[in-house]
Formats: sequence, structure tokens, C-alpha cells
Amino acid sequence: MAAAAPVLVHVESIQTAVPARAAGSGRSLPIAVSGPPLTAAELQRRFLAVLYYRGAGAGGEPEAAASVKESLSAALVDHPEMAGRLRRRGDDGRLWEVKLSDTGVRLVHASVEATMAAFLEATGTDRERKEAALALWTDVDEREPDICAPFFVQVTRFQDGGYAVGASCSLLLADPLSLIGFLKSWARKHAELQAQNKLVANPVIQYTRYLQSAGAAAKRGKSAQLHTATAADNTTTTVLFRAAAADDDTPGHRALAAACVAKASERLGAKAPPRFTVMAHDGSEVLNVQTCTADGDQKLCHGHEHAPRVLQWRDEAGLEDLALYGSKPVHVSYSVSPCADEGLVVVMPAGGAELLISATVPNYM
Repeated sequence: MAAAAPVLVHVESIQTAVPARAAGSGRSLPIAVSGPPLTAAELQRRFLAVLYYRGAGAGGEPEAAASVKESLSAALVDHPEMAGRLRRRGDDGRLWEVKLSDTGVRLVHASVEATMAAFLEATGTDRERKEAALALWTDVDEREPDICAPFFVQVTRFQDGGYAVGASCSLLLADPLSLIGFLKSWARKHAELQAQNKLVANPVIQYTRYLQSAGAAAKRGKSAQLHTATAADNTTTTVLFRAAAADDDTPGHRALAAACVAKASERLGAKAPPRFTVMAHDGSEVLNVQTCTADGDQKLCHGHEHAPRVLQWRDEAGLEDLALYGSKPVHVSYSVSPCADEGLVVVMPAGGAELLISATVPNYM
């Protein structure tokens, strides 16, 4: 019996959305690395969010693919850091920065050879592997990071008229809460421009629909096969926590991070990774990236008020209410891509003395 043909995602165009007017002030946001210099693999740590929307049927979906560039450009004016680039500040690999340069966000238009309903039938690791094709990422070059985009937005059309909006963002550029805040700001700007009839006009919409024709298929960009998970795949799981910041915690919240790694591993019934990386701001604009060992950082949080509490992304992120064209998403996925065989903790200010912490650990150790 012949094997089924692979399901492909076709990249139809890759553009750049730059701020609608000069937004970057030439400032830089410092990144300080404690421990070994960042490797090429560690530069690929990122957060992904994929939002699924119903369309109006095949060929009649909203004008999403053609109009998001205008609204993204408008939203970047208030969030210039999202249009920046990663850059080295020295030769030892420990000093980096985000340069606010108005360089822009990569915007990808794509289509997939599947219906949204069929795509959402996949569960667990299988869906996570397939969703990677809905949030394109091009690896940041270790030698020339400033020529690589650390933030991608992808609009993917399904065969039944549904579409997905995928966002893939380097954790060195923005933590998950910052990215989520930008996506909400973009949605508000999109609705504002739509109400003012300032979004893209019909001729561009017609061009977008031309890409659906059989003749245009040969002119598409690259195509990628959807990856189906196998038993041999090494996977990770992210657990979200909320906790109060401890006054006596070491810089970078290492003690709290260690407690979250231990709790996340315990929930999975897995052994804690021998090392983990903590990414946290120190109360200023500096992002600290620290390498920690499980044996050396097992100090627990003191007192009940500092104990990390397990949460769900949907309760904290609120992207389930992010409406486009008056419709809320039917599903939202969140995931963190760390390096293999290590834990990754991202500490995020959540208002007041509260912190939101994502702990990503291997679930196969």
C-alpha cells in the first residue's frame, strides 16, 4: 500500500513590516551573560504563540494576509524594541544588546494543505511539532546576528478558509509577557485602522488571492513538510508559575528558578535537568542570562508567600480574547523552544511584587 503524500506548508511571501514612522531612538537594551558565552544553539531560544481563527469559507477568508503589514507597522511605533536586532558588544560572547534600529519584523504569508479542523485534531507533542510550521523561524547567525530577524509573524491560510496567526520571538528580544503585550497592542491597532478604513485596499487583496491559483503555486517560495512526532523525538514541557519575589533571593532570582525547575520536573515524573538557564531582568533594562546547576542552586523559596503556584497560559496571557475582524480565536497554543537536554527559566515581572515564571524542562530524562 502506497504511503500517503506528505502534507506541505507553502511559504508564499516573506516581507518586512517596519515602523510606520521613525520609532527607534538609537538606544540599546543590554544583555549580560553569566557563565559560558552563548552558543549558536542558545541563540535560538524562543517563545511561540499560534492563534487559530475561523474564516468565511474557502476563498472568502478575511483580508488577514494582505492587511496585517499595515497594522503591524503602526503597532511597532509604540513598541520599537520589537523591530530591533540582536548585536554583539564584545568578542567574548558574554556582552550582547538589542539595538533599536527600526529594522522591522519578518512577515510571512503561507498556506497549508489541510483544513484547520483536521490540523486541530492532532494533540500533544504531535500538534506542537506540526505547529512549528505555522510560526516560521530562521536561525540567528552566531557571527552576524544583526542581519537576522529575531521576531517573525506568520499568517497561514487553511483549505477550509480558516487561518492561523503565528508569532515566533527570540527570548533575548522579548519575554513571553512582553510579546503577548505587543500582540494585544497590534490587535487594537488593527481594529482601529479597520474602523477608520485605513487598511489595505482591494487590489492587494486580489493579488493575495491570485497566490491561491494553480498557476501561482509554481511561483511560491519554499515549502516545508509538516513534522509528525515519533517516539524517538526528544520533547520538553513548559510549566507556568506565579510567585512573590523573595527579598533574600540571589540576583536573577536563581533560588526561585531552581524551585520552579524542581516542581516542573516533579509534575512530569522526570529527573531534574543537571543544568538550567535563567533569563531575568535585574530591575532595569538589562537582561541577565545565567547558567545554573541543579546541585548548586537548590535553595528553596522561604515561606508560603514565596512558594511558586502553578498556572495556565490562558489564565495569564489572555490571547484567547484577541479578536481579529470581530472574531476571537477558536484555539491558542503557547510553547517555549529551549536548547536540548537543559532546563530554561524565564522570569517576568507581573505587576507589583509578583513574578510570572516559565520553567521548561526535558520530559525524557
